[in-house]
Amino acid sequence: MASYNFASQIHLLVITIFITTLLTPITTNNTSPQPWNILSNDNFAGKLTSASSSVEAAAIDFGHVTKILPSAVLNPSSVQDITDLIKLSFDSQSSFPIAARGHGHSFRGQAAAKDGVVVNMRSMVNEDRGIKVSRTGLYADVDSAWLWIEVLNKTLELGLTPVSWTDYLYLTVGGTLSNGGISGQASRYGPQISNVLELDVITGKGEIVTCSDDTNSDLFYAALGGLGQFGIITRARIKLEIAPKRAKWLRFLYTDFSEFTRDQERLISETDGLHFLEGSVMLDHGPPDNWRSTYYPPSDHLRIVSMIKRHRVIYCLEVVKYYDETSQHSVNEEMEELRESLNYVRGFVYEKDVTYMDFLNRVRTGELKLKSKGQWDVPHPWLNLFVPKSQISRFDYGVFKGIILRNNITTGPLLVYPMNRNK
Repeated sequence: MASYNFASQIHLLVITIFITTLLTPITTNNTSPQPWNILSNDNFAGKLTSASSSVEAAAIDFGHVTKILPSAVLNPSSVQDITDLIKLSFDSQSSFPIAARGHGHSFRGQAAAKDGVVVNMRSMVNEDRGIKVSRTGLYADVDSAWLWIEVLNKTLELGLTPVSWTDYLYLTVGGTLSNGGISGQASRYGPQISNVLELDVITGKGEIVTCSDDTNSDLFYAALGGLGQFGIITRARIKLEIAPKRAKWLRFLYTDFSEFTRDQERLISETDGLHFLEGSVMLDHGPPDNWRSTYYPPSDHLRIVSMIKRHRVIYCLEVVKYYDETSQHSVNEEMEELRESLNYVRGFVYEKDVTYMDFLNRVRTGELKLKSKGQWDVPHPWLNLFVPKSQISRFDYGVFKGIILRNNITTGPLLVYPMNRNK
């Protein structure tokens, strides 16, 4: 096994994403309608509704942990409908809360508006408009209500693609840009919010403001990752690059956490290296595959499970290199060198070769399986933590090998992967 002495001052944070499915009751925040009447306003005729079905649907998000009832739901047909609503609240003596909701993938009511109005951003989507691609500028202007999978499909038609993704693509552009947009590409490209050139934002006064690094930069950087507290993003100009054709996708298994994290840190310190790098914690909960992906060959399941039972917890390093017909040979050589250089348990490396689309959309298959079994719309507590490099070993000892094992928590994926602060 090779040994490397890379810069110890590398600046990185490790993201730990912890999901577990709990059969806990939803916490309900009951409403009492406020003394304002906007349902009769002509500007919102046919667009603003207080129908129980709409209000109930807007009260629950993907987390299924809270239930926060709004008084009404706005189904806008244009950005102007949203500005009119915000101006009405801003100018009113009795203002009311407003929240933008994309695909509803918040986890604890972040897209809710108690006694207020939830704006259903997806009602503005029109397949004939909503995205304009500049081949020369290598960017796309995208309506924030579009899903990332829709953006991918449109840009791939032109041989282009955004550079940074989330693991799950059925999220709105405005939703992930209001949060961060982090996944295994972030170590190379930065999160999605680091790959935006310009935004249109509706402010709390109902004004539409175009902002970028050079123009209205305070609003630009406040809105990106601002959790919707500084305005509603309605358009984003997103960086693009030439789309690759395929992805060489490898997983390496480790029993030693220090070797696992050391290899991760070395890999993200290399320039022009991997396109994707994540890691995960594997516990004794049956087959090694989970709902996020079916990856390991069935013939190796018993070997992997046996290793997990011996060590109680093991770690998986997941890497991807994109390529096309012109780079296939060099990528094959590069990945073979990678196999030799890493400190994983020999004999426990697995490889797939898939299309670029199939890799990016890998979580979708697991989602559809769970939906077919009625197991998708259940509570999904999800915790994202940034842990400094200096504390990650203590985190492994205290949380993974302490809290998790001691309480026999074996459900839900645990993702652990590095990020560079300068991205």
